[in-house]
Amino acid sequence: MATKVLDKLTVAASPPAAGGVLPLTFFDVPWLFTGPVERVFFYSYPHPVDHFTAHLLPSLVSSLSAALHGFYPLLGRVRPCPDGGGGYEFCSTGGDADRVELTVAESSYDFEELSGGGPRDVGRLYSLVPQLPRPEDGSFALAAVQVTVFPGKGLAVGVSIHHVACDDSSFMHFVKTWAGHCRVAAGGDAAVVPPPPFLDRGVVADPDGLAAKTLDQMRQLAASGPPPPPPSGPPPKLLMASFTLTRDCIDKLKQRVTASGGCGVHCSAFTVACAYAWACLVRVDGTSAGRERAHLLFSVECRRRLTPPVLQEYLGNCLRPCFVEVDMAGLLGANGVVTAAVGIGASIRGLDDGVLDGADGWFHKIMSMMPHRPMSVGGSPRYGVYDTDFGLGRPRKVELLSIDKTPGTVSMAEGCDRQGGIEIGVALPEAEMEQFCSCFSDGLKQL
Repeated sequence: MATKVLDKLTVAASPPAAGGVLPLTFFDVPWLFTGPVERVFFYSYPHPVDHFTAHLLPSLVSSLSAALHGFYPLLGRVRPCPDGGGGYEFCSTGGDADRVELTVAESSYDFEELSGGGPRDVGRLYSLVPQLPRPEDGSFALAAVQVTVFPGKGLAVGVSIHHVACDDSSFMHFVKTWAGHCRVAAGGDAAVVPPPPFLDRGVVADPDGLAAKTLDQMRQLAASGPPPPPPSGPPPKLLMASFTLTRDCIDKLKQRVTASGGCGVHCSAFTVACAYAWACLVRVDGTSAGRERAHLLFSVECRRRLTPPVLQEYLGNCLRPCFVEVDMAGLLGANGVVTAAVGIGASIRGLDDGVLDGADGWFHKIMSMMPHRPMSVGGSPRYGVYDTDFGLGRPRKVELLSIDKTPGTVSMAEGCDRQGGIEIGVALPEAEMEQFCSCFSDGLKQL
């Protein structure tokens, strides 16, 4: 059976949302032609499908409807602006017309395996997240959800939200709002529902016309011709696995960086976790040996860094890219973690010059890095993915599946045990995954 679709529902906001049109900001535009952020949340649920359908599904549907009232832009579409000027906008008609698709499925896959941290087939994990509907009018849908029952074992909640709609902060705000309403529907305290989203896009000022400039750069890139074709032959089978840096390991990595001359480094837990993942990943990349420089790309949230600051509940993208370039030989050397941490720290320290400094060149710089196969980072330990409780307790596993879309991307989340660790997710072909596992484990033994 593998994973079988049992039903497809469409869920409107309740009470009906007002709808309307919202502009894309310069933070949104770079994500226009990417795709969805896809996460799956695994929960223990020792009940059959009939029990789920009768007892939990109604609460999941009604609570999703309640959450969508505040997050009504997710009900709509992104479409070309009707004025013919070449721009794009969010549009929702309001009322009962805009809906989000909710897929109900049943899976015969091994729940213990898929919800574990060991290497798992990415294809099986993808059976647990929905595809975004594709209208035929040139617009595209922004959100879809799927709930998959593993009879007598567990439950998986898969959420897909197009990145142009929002960043990870907003993604998790929406999912936790849905989960909070679900707990209220089961008799919980209304205080578990987060504050509503802030929808005024006017707070993201664009006096230099960055949104239009970025869109123009994207069109110029598209006009230069299609990207090179992928290698011939079937793609390699990808595996996904998670690796944990405990609080003790993080502290030891910080001490190593400081003792090796990195005393002026912005030596946060994120810095050393990212540095450690980079030093491991570059060792399993077959093209590393032929390159003189290594590149890293990660995002920094700007809500509190803007002037004036933007509310944390702002619904949309509010990320800026950070670029790191270091000597490949240093990254592959015995002190590779130190080399990486110093480079990452310098990039973070550069934000003191102004969070929007050089914004008109961000897109071009990202594109120029792609041939160099940079490592990139998705997610963050700050978003509390393991605090997402639909009334089933904390998830036993949360997976950011969409990291597989770009080779060299890793995911970051807080450790699931609430002990201050960081969970790192990777998606790699089988042979490279074995090498990464060995490198990660061997490196920790040397701390």
